[in-house]
Amino acid sequence: MELKEIQNLIKFVAKSGASEVKLEMDDVKITIKTSSEEKETTIVQQIPMGGMQQAPQMQQPMQQAPQAPAAPATPKAAPAKEEDDAKYITVKSPIIGTFYRKPSPDKPVFAEVGDSIKEGDVVCVIEAMKLFNEIESEVSGKIVKVLVDDASPVEFDQPLFLIDPS
Repeated sequence: MELKEIQNLIKFVAKSGASEVKLEMDDVKITIKTSSEEKETTIVQQIPMGGMQQAPQMQQPMQQAPQAPAAPATPKAAPAKEEDDAKYITVKSPIIGTFYRKPSPDKPVFAEVGDSIKEGDVVCVIEAMKLFNEIESEVSGKIVKVLVDDASPVEFDQPLFLIDPS
């Protein structure tokens, strides 16, 4: 397992909120423990090499500092943006899957920014377990913004579109 893969796994576990994850493969055993009170991640990696040798245990505190400097800059711009977005209605994903703006690669997109849509119009499809689910608008209005890139994964209740109902 590459170091970059281990780092990505650590980030994923930290974001997920899981307290402990164990991963065992042929020659690698990794245990990642997180503690929410201490904001610390402990990594234990054991690699048997020719016998009972084990790699030393490593402790690595999670990096919370990069998020802190970004936070003061964001509130200055965020309130104005939130006020602008408050007048719009958000179309959210009803399922987990892959978001597609087109019914197939050779067809045009369901809806572009600036298009007027009616309640019940299909705005996108979400593929889940080889099934393509048409997502219909629950409101009439004009599409202001597409919040997700085509062919990208989406989570349940993730915002997909902003619609101006006026």
